[in-house]
Amino acid sequence: MKEVLHVCSECYPAAKAGGMGDVLGALPAYLPEHGIKATVVIPKYKNKWFGAQVFTNIKTGTFLLGDQEQSFTIQKLVSKDIAFPFYCIDLPGLFDRDSIYLAEDGHGYKDEPKRNIAFQTAVLEWLLVRYELFDVVHVHDHMTGLIPFFLKFCPRYKRLQSIPSILSIHNGAYRGVFVWNEVKSLLPDYAEEYGGIMDWDGEINSLATALKCAWAVNTVSPSYMLELIKDSDTLTPLYESEVTKCSGILNGIDAELWDPSKDEFLDHHLEGSSRKEWLKFKESNKAFLLNKFKLKGDRPLIGFIGRFANQKGADLFMEAIEEGHKQKLNFNSVILGSGDKELEKQVVKLTKEYPDSVGAEIAYNEKLARQIYAGCDFLIMPSRFEPCGLNQLYAMRYGTIPIASKVGGLKDTVIDIDRNGQGIVIETLTSLGLVTAIERAAELFENKKILSKLISKISQMDYSWSNSAKDYATLYLSSLK
Repeated sequence: MKEVLHVCSECYPAAKAGGMGDVLGALPAYLPEHGIKATVVIPKYKNKWFGAQVFTNIKTGTFLLGDQEQSFTIQKLVSKDIAFPFYCIDLPGLFDRDSIYLAEDGHGYKDEPKRNIAFQTAVLEWLLVRYELFDVVHVHDHMTGLIPFFLKFCPRYKRLQSIPSILSIHNGAYRGVFVWNEVKSLLPDYAEEYGGIMDWDGEINSLATALKCAWAVNTVSPSYMLELIKDSDTLTPLYESEVTKCSGILNGIDAELWDPSKDEFLDHHLEGSSRKEWLKFKESNKAFLLNKFKLKGDRPLIGFIGRFANQKGADLFMEAIEEGHKQKLNFNSVILGSGDKELEKQVVKLTKEYPDSVGAEIAYNEKLARQIYAGCDFLIMPSRFEPCGLNQLYAMRYGTIPIASKVGGLKDTVIDIDRNGQGIVIETLTSLGLVTAIERAAELFENKKILSKLISKISQMDYSWSNSAKDYATLYLSSLK
């Protein structure tokens, strides 16, 4: 069985800020059935999960980080909270914080370059002393994007040079761009003649470096890869030049973890597979949401779960709620998320303007998220770009119909009901385009027979990790050849 090491900054349930955490918490568990043993290593954060676990120390050491020695400890999870080999790296003073990426002011940590370089260096220091090498090193996003370069061009890691490296891009908008004179001294020694490989537009670009150096590159959906190759502003020529090693593999979901019949976050579970049982399941969970937020009943309930950010189109949904109510459309909205402070204020304002039709919680709340997937009639995803999107897959698993823009992974997984698909596609990504989609959802809601058939259809679709894991196994084996 070939062994793959996933190097990343998130892994559910240890640490999660978005889709990457879900992917790394599930994919490794599905790879053994395809002949791949997967191990995950992430930084050790100071959060509740880490505080509740038992670890054993594997290696303690130091390395030079700039003009100072940085200590690190490799620790292996002893408890059974994660179903595959899981390691973390304790880097005192760098990752022992309760947030993965953001400081208290809502912006990224100012020492992000130092943190990222230290973690990546510590990973290679660990691999250097392991008796048995991993067959493949799989890095994820820019946070670990310098590792393929270090493997190739750092003399200290020459023993690791032959290990194939794979890059997965979960979000190509974030690139890990650092100023040379501020960061160069933090890097492990490398062959100077190859330093230009890390450069893009006069700065160190971690994502560009990984694109150049990784043996293979994939995005988390086929359409997102095509979008990056077509238009990635200054990186477009690089994607074009590396196109032969690029592919897209659609994310999956953990069907065991996301199971409406036994979801531990739900008070009301699915008790059978008949349409009658699905109707009971949806009605019970919808009643919970209506009661929690004091909303009127007998209306379509549209949920939104996600970051309040430009990418997710949260601003468009807020505008559509205003416009929809001006047009006297009868629908309820439940909003869960946080992010842009102005959008947070706008959400609160909407709940006050329309108290019987708009409910919201400004937070990350896994239990409420599950209840929204289970209790809403529709889940809206008006993303301006979406590498894959998992929310639409979770929604369908719980019998909730997606309303989605036609970008990235949404385009790959949500086909319009007018084309015998499983959701409502937002044809024009404006607030008025969203209102049109909401009107269509309201019409569908009134046709209970068609609605029931659609719920039955989407709940039976297979988006489990088994299929995607097979594609990743093929990618690993092809890189070894």
